Amino acid sequence: MLSRVAETTFWMARYVERAENTARFLDVNESLTVTDDAAGQWSPLIDTTGDRERFEELYGEPDRDSVLRFLLFDLRNPNSVLACLRSAREGARTVRENISDEMWEEINKLFLSVKNASADASAVGSPTALLRRVRAGSGLIVGMTETTMSHGEAWHFVRLGRLLERADMTSRIVDVKYFILLPQASDVGTPVDIVQWSSLLKSVSALQMYRRTHGRISPERVAEFLLLDNRFPRAVRFCLIKAEESLHAITAAPFGGFSNTAEKALGRLRSEFDFTGIDDVIAAGLHEFIDLLQARLIEVGIAVDRTFFSTEDGRGA
Repeated sequence: MLSRVAETTFWMARYVERAENTARFLDVNESLTVTDDAAGQWSPLIDTTGDRERFEELYGEPDRDSVLRFLLFDLRNPNSVLACLRSAREGARTVRENISDEMWEEINKLFLSVKNASADASAVGSPTALLRRVRAGSGLIVGMTETTMSHGEAWHFVRLGRLLERADMTSRIVDVKYFILLPQASDVGTPVDIVQWSSLLKSVSALQMYRRTHGRISPERVAEFLLLDNRFPRAVRFCLIKAEESLHAITAAPFGGFSNTAEKALGRLRSEFDFTGIDDVIAAGLHEFIDLLQARLIEVGIAVDRTFFSTEDGRGA
């Protein structure tokens, strides 16, 4: 397939997933706010998304409403929910012949829903319903992708983009949780309110599956489940496994080796997760581990771009 079509489908999926996970990100912080210190509770979200400089230029000091507005509706922020859905909709429009009508309709519908909400003055004050609507809409898009799109090369680029984005954002949600409630590495493993950790698991639809796997809620086990589990669809390790499957399906290269830098970077990261335990993560420092993971995911994304999308290093336009 044309590299421009592959790139557009890859990023269309990433943008939808980013919008959903930003909504999850905001939803968990709304439910985990434990004090009236607005800056202290909401400032970490800007740091974790890497948008501190842009936010300060536009809003100055962070508070609840400004952070919500910036991450939900501000089109000057390319990572806001509305901006991501606008980009996903534009991408879907340009590759409509490669996706199903049902996918296009759901992407368009979700974008228009959030756009209309952005004009509602009460949306920032009471964002929960909108945030959950974004989550549900994204789930519909994924469902339509699975059931109405042929599982060929374009589908694998969609899945590859979605899973790389999901791995990154799941790690960010875990990082923010620890940042807010366990800011010191030495605090990891100390008792915390079970309700808070239940809220985190609910934010990634993981509470029921977590309880079946680990039973009692504890910080270490939650981090282990969301980072290292190989069966839960939002766990980082699961995402890496399935993303590598799609990458090899695209190239038709056998597992156990690599034929390009994308396969090399993703295969190395996935194999490291296969031999990493939660004790290794805690010993390294959870925040430091996630920082390194995010850097490695960026490396994988760059390698995918150079292998498949770049006119210089890839397969051309």
